[in-house]
Amino acid sequence: MGGEAGSAAAVGSEGRVKSLGLVFEDERKGCYSSGETVAGHVLLEAAEPVALRALRLEAHGRATAAWGPSPGAAAPAAASEVEYLNVRLSLREPPAGEGILLLQPGKHEFPFSFQLPSEPLVTSFTGKYGSIQYCVRAVLERPKVPDQSVKRELQVISHIDVNTPALLTPVLKTQEKMVGCWFFTSGPVSLSAKIERKGYCNGEAIPIYAEIENCSSRLVVPKAAIFQTQTYLASGRTKTVRHMVANVRGNHIASGGTDTWNGKTLKIPPVTPSILDCCIIRVDYSLAVYIHIPGAKKLMLELPLVIGTVPYHGFGSRNSSVASRFSMDMSWLALTLPEQPEAPPNYADVVSEEEFSRHVPPYPQPPNCEGEACCPMFACIQEFRFQPPPLYSEVDPHPPDVEETQPVSFIL
Repeated sequence: MGGEAGSAAAVGSEGRVKSLGLVFEDERKGCYSSGETVAGHVLLEAAEPVALRALRLEAHGRATAAWGPSPGAAAPAAASEVEYLNVRLSLREPPAGEGILLLQPGKHEFPFSFQLPSEPLVTSFTGKYGSIQYCVRAVLERPKVPDQSVKRELQVISHIDVNTPALLTPVLKTQEKMVGCWFFTSGPVSLSAKIERKGYCNGEAIPIYAEIENCSSRLVVPKAAIFQTQTYLASGRTKTVRHMVANVRGNHIASGGTDTWNGKTLKIPPVTPSILDCCIIRVDYSLAVYIHIPGAKKLMLELPLVIGTVPYHGFGSRNSSVASRFSMDMSWLALTLPEQPEAPPNYADVVSEEEFSRHVPPYPQPPNCEGEACCPMFACIQEFRFQPPPLYSEVDPHPPDVEETQPVSFIL
């Protein structure tokens, strides 16, 4: 019943229960994480007095991977299961010594609350050969009739912070391929690709930096794509599902030509975050930069990618890799600064008196107008373009009354 209040009309053999429902305290909350509290109410509406043995709440979470044998194969079906959550609460039960509790007609609410385990829970996921699911279920036990229940799915997410040093590290790969058949080679095609960091979140645009050189005799096309790889492990066997979730295409590169991607962007669509901590289901991502070569196998570079949940904070998350990379990029600045700063040139050496007088016409007299709007405020600003700055001097022309005792230094 997903993201809306679940209710199950349940009419027993005696027709005494009109409805049984389950609502969460915050229906707008999209997902839960380890250590958080799940709270809500079980709603029961009785048309007549209802005899019950117990009303309980159950919360389960497990990962399952399973698939049947291939057609014609003798191998049995494969299946594996891992449990992450198992909670059982009693919401209403008969007094001690009594086996039956009678509920009066009308509407009844039974609050519940429980805490998710503090150890990391794996993100909810549903795939081709398995799933990771969490649910909350209310069960009404009554004599002489089958149990009635209502179930709600619980979305759980395991947060991945892309600001960790491991996910902020740039990824760079280079590869070259000879194009041809047997001894008739036409030349190499080389490709190098880089992304600024390994971790990104849904909705972010990944800047791709790449250099392509086509020394072959063929027309090639560079492309990039994000691939999701699902890996399932059951009964010692593995199943893998891989599909493309986003892609971008570059321009054709003729023989002998080159192309450079200086931050070509590829946006990440809404996808499941990476699942790296489940022993039977794994969800990985990669950014593939590849070159389609007619008549030959494509040249591909795969850069590992992690889809996280905590967005990148930019320079606010200063880590060693970013700091070292920044200092490396700015190292050229130290080579250009003189040890002793020089005094700036005199203005007269830059603009001659003749040139200055040619560009500075007499200051115009403002027109005689009474209103403020008739004379624009900035009409004469251009007349000050060549006004000279104050003359530079290491001797203060207006020394203070108290003589400075410390030397003065100038830093440009």
